[in-house]
Amino acid sequence: MGVVPGAAAGGAVGAVHTHKRGSERCMKWRKMADHVQGLAQLEILCKQLYETTDTTVRHQAEKALVEFTNSPDCLSKCQLLLERGSSSYSQLLAATCLSKLVSRTSNPLPLEQRIDIRNYVLNYLATRPKLAAFVTQALIQLYARITKLGWFDCQKDDYVFRNVIADVTRFLQDSVEHCIIGVTILSQLTNEINQADTTHPLTKHRKIASSFRDSSLFDIFTLSCNLLKQASGKNLNLNDESQHGLLMQLLKLSYNCLNYDFIGTSTDESSDDLCTVQIPTSWRSAFLDSSTLQLFFNLYHSIPPSLSPLVSDECKSVLSCLVQIASVRRSLFNNAERAKFLSHLVDGVKRILANPQCLPDPNNYHEFCRLLARLKSNYQLGELVKVENYPEVIRLIANFTVTSLQHWEFAPNSVHYLLSLWQRLAASVPYVKATEPHLLETYTPEVTKAYITSRLESVHVILRDGLEDPLDDAGLVQQQLDQLSTIGRCEYEKTCALLVQLFDQAAQSYQELLQSTNSSAADITVQEGRLTWLVYIIGAVIGGRVSFASTDEQDAMDGELVCRVLQLMNLTDSRLAQAGNERLELAMLSFFEQFRKIYIGDQVQKSSKLYRRLSEVLGLNDETMVLSVFIGKIITNLKYWGQCEPITSKTLQLLNDLSLGYSSVRKLVKLSAVQFMLNNHTSEHFSFLGVNNQSNLSDMRCRTTFYTALGRLLMVDLGNYTQHVDSPLTSAVGEDEDQFEQFMLPLTAAFEAVAQMLSTNTFNEQEAKRTLVGLVRDLRGIAFAFNAKTSFMMLFDWIYPAYMPILQRAIELWYHDPACTTPVLKLMAELVHNRSQRLQFDVSSPNGILLFRETSKMITTYGNRILTLGEVPKDQVYGVKLKGVSVCFAMLKAVLSGNYVNFGVFRLYGDDALDNALQTFIKLLLSIPHSDLLDYPKLSQSFYSLLEVLTQDHMNFIASLEPHVVMYILSSISEGLTALDTMVCTGCCSSLDHIVTYLFKQLSRSTKKRPAPMASDDRFLHIMQQHPEMIQQMLSTVLNIIIFEDCRNQWSMSRPLLGLILLNEKYFADLRNSIVNSQPPEKQQAMHLCFENLMEGIERNLLTKNRDRFTQNLSVFRREVNDSMKNSTYGVNSNDMMS
Repeated sequence: MGVVPGAAAGGAVGAVHTHKRGSERCMKWRKMADHVQGLAQLEILCKQLYETTDTTVRHQAEKALVEFTNSPDCLSKCQLLLERGSSSYSQLLAATCLSKLVSRTSNPLPLEQRIDIRNYVLNYLATRPKLAAFVTQALIQLYARITKLGWFDCQKDDYVFRNVIADVTRFLQDSVEHCIIGVTILSQLTNEINQADTTHPLTKHRKIASSFRDSSLFDIFTLSCNLLKQASGKNLNLNDESQHGLLMQLLKLSYNCLNYDFIGTSTDESSDDLCTVQIPTSWRSAFLDSSTLQLFFNLYHSIPPSLSPLVSDECKSVLSCLVQIASVRRSLFNNAERAKFLSHLVDGVKRILANPQCLPDPNNYHEFCRLLARLKSNYQLGELVKVENYPEVIRLIANFTVTSLQHWEFAPNSVHYLLSLWQRLAASVPYVKATEPHLLETYTPEVTKAYITSRLESVHVILRDGLEDPLDDAGLVQQQLDQLSTIGRCEYEKTCALLVQLFDQAAQSYQELLQSTNSSAADITVQEGRLTWLVYIIGAVIGGRVSFASTDEQDAMDGELVCRVLQLMNLTDSRLAQAGNERLELAMLSFFEQFRKIYIGDQVQKSSKLYRRLSEVLGLNDETMVLSVFIGKIITNLKYWGQCEPITSKTLQLLNDLSLGYSSVRKLVKLSAVQFMLNNHTSEHFSFLGVNNQSNLSDMRCRTTFYTALGRLLMVDLGNYTQHVDSPLTSAVGEDEDQFEQFMLPLTAAFEAVAQMLSTNTFNEQEAKRTLVGLVRDLRGIAFAFNAKTSFMMLFDWIYPAYMPILQRAIELWYHDPACTTPVLKLMAELVHNRSQRLQFDVSSPNGILLFRETSKMITTYGNRILTLGEVPKDQVYGVKLKGVSVCFAMLKAVLSGNYVNFGVFRLYGDDALDNALQTFIKLLLSIPHSDLLDYPKLSQSFYSLLEVLTQDHMNFIASLEPHVVMYILSSISEGLTALDTMVCTGCCSSLDHIVTYLFKQLSRSTKKRPAPMASDDRFLHIMQQHPEMIQQMLSTVLNIIIFEDCRNQWSMSRPLLGLILLNEKYFADLRNSIVNSQPPEKQQAMHLCFENLMEGIERNLLTKNRDRFTQNLSVFRREVNDSMKNSTYGVNSNDMMS
């Protein structure tokens, strides 16, 4: 039989097709198997990441999951994890990975894909209401992130991500679990849009936040209030977790709406006292309707009293909302509306005070104290006294405050808000014009008395029970004393009478205990603790004199208090050889500081009744005698407390403050005790100057303060000699030099000792370091104080050339030890700083050049050696390396801008000192990552101020650098333009202006066919032409800041902008067109006109007159652009382009 060819062929083809289908099916199954296996592997990794206690396993899991996040098929795998994942951890991983994908700025997901993800997340949440709480939270966070970042995205003229209320409506109409998810979505979205993030420009964040505020926020707030009304209308069972959860989420949503950053001020926690909620005018109706305020007070009272944490959380949330409502800006209301609103607010506060059911909980108590503080921070005393129930309310608040102060151990951090309320009330008393009585003369003394007596009573309990002593928290004590200083000055007679009575009792008991042979140490410690509080409080109320118009009678009362403290000081000082109390000594120093501020100085009336009382009781007839008491106390403290750093540093700060006063410093110099200090500043008399008893080198910081004060006193002394009319000038100068040499003898001996040690091969390194560090800290204090030419030249001639090699040698030996090198570098930076033009050398003197050589040598030595350290751990990099580098930058800046060196002579005579210093600067700079330049404030300030000097006076050096160095410098300027530190930003603008001006001149020269410039100029021009994007980027950045941001240094920004525009005219035109086109059609003409006016009358040059005209035009331009854009939600595209 023959075979039909066609049939045979057909069979073969069919076989091939069957085989192909089989292969495809196999591949499909294999892929599915791979996916299933991949999912199983991911789930194992998730469990290892979140559950294992083995750090190695967790680290490996984390590494693998990071790789998964960055893989190309991450998106599809995330969906599979959500659909098929068996554990909550894998769902959490999918949600967080998707959040990262939608947040990335490079290669963002397309719009369609983001819409799909948004819809998928909403459906997923709707069909799975009982997911693990952290998974639900992560998915809601994903929804919020997509919505925020896509807020301005359009599809067929529809803003597709803005229908947020419609998105959650189906949740709100379903079960309680669904309702909780819906409210949480709105709450999280409000919070997400309110928070700026670092990955996107601040301007874009503010545009989204403003648009959300105008289009959706009020509707969300109204919705939350309506839902709360519905909830409060029912009998809530708050022990039911789902009902509790819904109420908590509604309160959180209301709070997030009220806590919204409406106008972009971004207040932080530190400004809590002054926070005003800038509610938009369009919300007026909600606050004019008293039912909104009443809703939250009713909610508070509807919560049953219970110690349950769930109930406490709800109370706290209600009170937090009330704090925000009480802080609504005053200008939202007219006078009658504000009075009505305040009346409802005060009435609600009164109800809480009458029924304080939830306040035993510390968190609720804290929020209520904040609410009370807002009554005065947002309203005037004249308005409060007109409230119908004011007398009753102020009585209840006073009783609440007194009770709170008496229970000092309960919620101590909340007392701040109560004292803040009374401080503001007391400060308002002189200005209140209302005829209604304010009754503060009745209640303020009660508050003062409660504070003072409660602190005294606490001493015994703290010692008996071993509790934490509030006196150890210096910041908290100082804050409370500042508040009490104003409260105590109200009805000052009563305050003084109370303090005198309590002080006399405590002092008498203390004296009796000291004289008794069988008194216990514990009893003495209790009395010392009580006296410590009283001395602190007396100092505070004396300092409060500045807040009130004082009378002679009040000055006499101050005299009574001061006499008692000085008598106590005499008693305690007489016992220092046997025993002393550190806290009491610190209180004395606080008292002396307040006394100095008020009663020592040029502006004080010497006929003050205080001095009369001091004369009668203690025989201190005038300011000079009082100053002698100060100095006596300072010397006593330095003698007996030299090993106690807190007392030593505060004592020296007091001496330093006294040495600053023009008249007081001249009186001080005449005192024998001061002359003793000037002639005997050695460790023999002042133990803190010793080098063998220091625990570490950084403890010597206070020596600089000591020698700064001595330096000022010595300068006055030296000046007195030169003013002797009866002696020839040369003789006076000679006497000056003799006195200076005499003063420097201990320091000379120390330098000689260090030189002796360094000259031998075997020496005690620790002793040498201690001696040297102490010495350079002393010298830095003297150098800082000597700001006149005559005295500074004496110091310069003393240290150079004799002792400079020792400093250089120390840097060579101990470059790796910042505790040693930083003080040496700081001394050198001080010596080269031409403060008050003190570095003015004679025309025949080479000292300016010689000083620069020493500076260059030190920078080069330190720089080259510190770079040999290699990689330094991140947590140590500032202390070990960057701090020293920062001081070197500051030193180089000081010497380059000092105007006492002609830098042209170095190249002329073949001296490489300048080149060495500048090349070392470049090497150090390149070893620092860009991020570190801005992360460390001192480093960024010293670098950018140095760069400003270099671009101004040494642009030829900058132009000669290698391309990668030039690009590094330009990048650092570009990043610095957006820095938060205004000083850094201004320095960058100035540096950029110098660079742009230099470029413009070089280009102008080349177009005019002038003689060929230097090779470095050619190279610099070539680099700029090779990388035009760098200058263009900075033009975009500057224009962006001026148009869209809160530009705090507009004048500085305007200076480089003109040069940038003239160098990039085509790019500027494109930028302008892009910004104009991004506006709504009806605003485009106005924006175009703004840009036309900006360049009106501007010529193509950078002459001062042209720059000034441009700066004026820019000021008008910014104002007009802001006015034009106020009602516009457009303009984001231009910002995206700029970023």
